[in-house]
Amino acid sequence: MVQLRYSSGKVLDEQVHKVGLLALGSHLENHGAALPIDTDSKIAAYLSLQAALRTGAKYLGILYAAAEYSYVKHGKHMTPHKLVEKRLIPTLQAAKKCLDLEMVILVNGHGGNLPVKNQLNELEDKLGLKILFNNKIVEIEGPHAGTGELSIGAVLGIVDETRLDEHCQFDRYPEVGMVGLKEARRESTGIDSGAQDVLNTGVCVDEELGEQLLEIAIEDIIEDVIKLLD
Repeated sequence: MVQLRYSSGKVLDEQVHKVGLLALGSHLENHGAALPIDTDSKIAAYLSLQAALRTGAKYLGILYAAAEYSYVKHGKHMTPHKLVEKRLIPTLQAAKKCLDLEMVILVNGHGGNLPVKNQLNELEDKLGLKILFNNKIVEIEGPHAGTGELSIGAVLGIVDETRLDEHCQFDRYPEVGMVGLKEARRESTGIDSGAQDVLNTGVCVDEELGEQLLEIAIEDIIEDVIKLLD
């Protein structure tokens, strides 16, 4: 049998190969005129890959499904329970078996996936894995399809800046800032606050801000990798 050289290359520690990074995003979710429908997935995948490159942890790609709160209607999603049972568990089972993993960080780029965090203890017991849920980019990027995501998207090259004026036509793109999602704003004070912010200040593209947000999130994931290795 081939002896694998876990110490080769740029790695924090040989044990980092026991850590996997799986991105959680949303592939089918409206993001206004200037951002694509898979914005969250592309951001989460980028963050996961960058953290893997810097640490040596295993990059597991991205889960091809997403959850959402029942009152947020701007895309195609499934319930958190179905996401965990039908998509996440089989994916992690395969990754553990194929890559001999012991630890996984779920790198989340979509707010609707947050309820998955409530099932981590159950997941750990069922899979025999230590699992962390990293939600940093969702926590810091601001309103949906707003300045934060636009600025990140500009850094990643996924924004069409020629459509920025169109982006805040809320009658056509009610998901921007969730301004036009009345049920969501009634149900969540956080969503309503973000909508008010977009209404009051508008949106813009600031690549320096985008780079800062990405770096903060990547460093936070790296801290989680180090935490698992301690």
